[in-house]
Amino acid sequence: MWTRANRGRMAEIEKKTKRYPTDLTDEEWSRIAPLLPPPGKTGRKRDVDLREILNAIRYMARSGGGWRMLPKDFPPWQTVYWWFRVFVRRLLFRTIHDVALMIDRERAGREATPTAGVIDSQSVKAPAAAARGFDAGKKVNGRKRHIAVDTDGRLLMVNLTTADISDSAGAQLILDAIRKRWPWVKHLFADGAYDRGKLMDKARFLDFVVEVVRRTDHEPGFKVLPRRWVVERTFGWMLRWRRLVRDCEKRIDVSEAMIHLAMGSLLLRRISHR
Repeated sequence: MWTRANRGRMAEIEKKTKRYPTDLTDEEWSRIAPLLPPPGKTGRKRDVDLREILNAIRYMARSGGGWRMLPKDFPPWQTVYWWFRVFVRRLLFRTIHDVALMIDRERAGREATPTAGVIDSQSVKAPAAAARGFDAGKKVNGRKRHIAVDTDGRLLMVNLTTADISDSAGAQLILDAIRKRWPWVKHLFADGAYDRGKLMDKARFLDFVVEVVRRTDHEPGFKVLPRRWVVERTFGWMLRWRRLVRDCEKRIDVSEAMIHLAMGSLLLRRISHR
């Protein structure tokens, strides 16, 4: 909820940053600096500031600009892009996100690892994707984001497919990934599109309980559905990062990294300045 107190808090945060609202504050940097790759023991000495590299990547993701359009305040775009690919290969953005997620859950009085989640999907245009599909229901030609979130909306898992893949087929891959990455999750909430035999059979095999929350069409007007609204809010958080309004990436691993970068940045700011 946006209040006067929130406005004042964000103003104080922006005062601590150097130039742009997306710049890392000292508190945020102190949390993620130990996760960054250390300088090599041999070879040329590192002459780039990784904090500035991360500031540039976050600015680009939030503003929606291209690599060549980075302001001159940042290092050369070639350097920023080279380090971005290094971070993607090292799964750095996913690591930062997962660590921030567990810290945020503990700060909220919960266990670090969740036991329940909500699954849903979102189709977005992907003009640069190597492979695309057409979602006939949403009339979108691009990619589909299959995600799972905890009951407070924190991202647990994301799987990207072409948009013509059904929700239930994409969710089967989500189930496999959740069992490996968040083994304590047992209960999942979903909408009617996930009430399919193959998905339910696989959920039982992997020891999941999938609860379908159905829409009540017989009641007029807008109704907030229990649990399902949480994942819609997460999609709203994603779309605040203009790079995610469309899927601008050609490679799927780069697109997933952008999502983890955005959601991890939100969690990092929350745990550092709450």
